[in-house]
Amino acid sequence: MPAKSIEDLELIRSILEELTAKWALLVLNALCDGPARFNALKRANPGISQKALTQCLRRLEACGLIARSVISISPVAVVYEVTPLGASLEPHTKGILDWAMRHRENIEATRQAFRRCEPSRSGNAGLEGVGKRSG
Repeated sequence: MPAKSIEDLELIRSILEELTAKWALLVLNALCDGPARFNALKRANPGISQKALTQCLRRLEACGLIARSVISISPVAVVYEVTPLGASLEPHTKGILDWAMRHRENIEATRQAFRRCEPSRSGNAGLEGVGKRSG
């Protein structure tokens, strides 16, 4: 469904920017398996820093994709879970992650080949016309 206006494009772009932030799909995917506390999400996403996870959770919550609940136990616990809006993304999230797993070796091989060729390129060689509109 193509965007109807510049405003539509900007809104779609900003939504996609949030969804494709570095850890967003992985964190959302982990929460699609059920509610989780912060440390469980950190364990489910090895390599994510506490700061990055906190920022990711705040962005997903601000978009309405996850909800944060404080549970009054001793000590106080915070639980995150997907909202109905977030759950509606589950098949798409899992599809993208499955696609990435299936094609990771091919993509990595292509990246390495590209990097090997990169030093022989000078300036914008081979990129003429990229980003220019015809007509």
